[in-house]
Amino acid sequence: MLRVSRERCRIAALVTGAAAVLLAAPLPAGAATTARGRPAACSPGLAGSLKATSLAGAHQLITVIAPTRQATTGVLVLWSRAGRCWKRFAGPWHAQLGASGVSRTHREGDGTTPEGAYGIGPTMYGVLPDPGVKYRYHRLVCGDWWDEDPGSRTYNTFVHLACGAQPEFGGNSEALWLSPTAYAYFAFIDYNSSPIRPGAGSAIFLHVSLNHPTNGCVALPRSELVEVLRWLTPRLSPRIVIGTVADIRHV
Repeated sequence: MLRVSRERCRIAALVTGAAAVLLAAPLPAGAATTARGRPAACSPGLAGSLKATSLAGAHQLITVIAPTRQATTGVLVLWSRAGRCWKRFAGPWHAQLGASGVSRTHREGDGTTPEGAYGIGPTMYGVLPDPGVKYRYHRLVCGDWWDEDPGSRTYNTFVHLACGAQPEFGGNSEALWLSPTAYAYFAFIDYNSSPIRPGAGSAIFLHVSLNHPTNGCVALPRSELVEVLRWLTPRLSPRIVIGTVADIRHV
């Protein structure tokens, strides 16, 4: 029992410390003006300290901050932009990361979550019915796979086959419909998709947490994940930025 308590205290300290960094980092001057017509300062927060190029016109942002590159847990926060200012929308929440931490040189099967700034794929998926997302939604059925074979022509894409058909691709390809807990709902983090580089990694999802580190995805408890997926809006060009505080400021 003492061992469990210590682990819970360690996680609580991680979330509290990382959250403090997220909420305290300075932001640049915003678009709002004071009564005298001078630009008003934006509220403090990490989002505004990121490079504009990494946000690529986004008006919604997810930051996933690992305290170190070796960490298997991090802190996830949602941000909305008004003018040039970013405002925290929800979080901080505890997120599970890759069993080998985070990496700027992620490779297929290495167990890390790739650092960087990415979009959200155009379709969301899930074993369960659409929870009310604004994206196109595909409810998973028998025959729905994610190709994770670096030698396959459909590497790192969703593939539907006839139920019971054996796929031509191999590797660690996933039969998505057979993971009803983790894949109750998920979004594809748009990593290694345009162009697709063989062996650079595949199937990086934002999915339901199983309460242990992932194979490279970002995972949240189901209630928080549903809130995130419902909030994401395609026309607002959402981005997700993953890494340590020091690293994401250079992506």
